[in-house]
Amino acid sequence: MAQYLFSVLDDTADSGTEDEMVAIRAFNKQLQADGHWIFAGGLAAPSTATVVDGRAGEPVFTDGPYLESKEFMAGFWVLEIPDLDVALRLAAGASKSCNRRVEVRPLLEG
Repeated sequence: MAQYLFSVLDDTADSGTEDEMVAIRAFNKQLQADGHWIFAGGLAAPSTATVVDGRAGEPVFTDGPYLESKEFMAGFWVLEIPDLDVALRLAAGASKSCNRRVEVRPLLEG
């Protein structure tokens, strides 16, 4: 089994509809029933972010997102999945349930 991060990509803050939230809750329940669920969450708007750089002496705090772009990560799932084929199938369901594009990335082991 491997762990994967599914990142939900959006271009409008607070854009989830009630129908989308119902579909996401149903998808989450199925993930839990199938034993894939580790953790998931939605994220606040990028404007609420703070970037912290503590690499050189005193930390520097910068308001706003690390990258300025049209799209941003609006939410995520961390799942345990046997292989990439299953991950991609589940990501298709995730994309459909939240009505957004979903990026799939394996977590590094160890």
